[in-house]
Amino acid sequence: MDWNWLTAQNFRAIDRKISRNDYSPAQYEVIRRVIYATGDLDYRHIIAFSRQPLLAGLGALLARTPIVVDSPIIQSALTPLLHHTFGNLVYAFEEIVSPLASQKNNLLVNLIKGYPQAIYIIGQSQRALVSILELTEKSAIFQPSLVIATHSGLVRKEIINSRLSQSFLPHIRIDSAKGGNDVAVAIFQALIDLAWLSEGNYQLTMDNE
Repeated sequence: MDWNWLTAQNFRAIDRKISRNDYSPAQYEVIRRVIYATGDLDYRHIIAFSRQPLLAGLGALLARTPIVVDSPIIQSALTPLLHHTFGNLVYAFEEIVSPLASQKNNLLVNLIKGYPQAIYIIGQSQRALVSILELTEKSAIFQPSLVIATHSGLVRKEIINSRLSQSFLPHIRIDSAKGGNDVAVAIFQALIDLAWLSEGNYQLTMDNE
């Protein structure tokens, strides 16, 4: 991220309102990025980190693990950044599902065969997240490196999130009706920056406000 004056002032305002002591340094960086992207301080209370997801995500990025997303919006946001850093390929679900086959069955089969250990980013589709959870319960081969689940919604979200929280998957989720693609992108951009810096590189330039 380009730490120009306006960006720095925004982060200083966030830092004055939330305590770093409540989170690990890496968790805090993710949370403040989401707040910066959304302007919503409530996210400090509703982002949940389970089973060391940041460490898992760091390892997957360094291993050049593929990334599967449910939205072309997320794909478009992340692909240029990854191209200039770790080079991980980003696939959208619509590229995986053949229109000639049963959508659900074809998706499950292709995920097992092609992307058993990918990073999965779900910004909007509850159905996609349920499919991932079903696969982890049915297949010993399908073991995603990390799941980021930021889908919004008032119906069934609590049930699905409870199922996710009880799984063995390293994941970051939003425990609220809030969420969306922008939140997913902010979380993963923070993860990329953390991984890039851990490799001894300078901070990334992403904003030109």
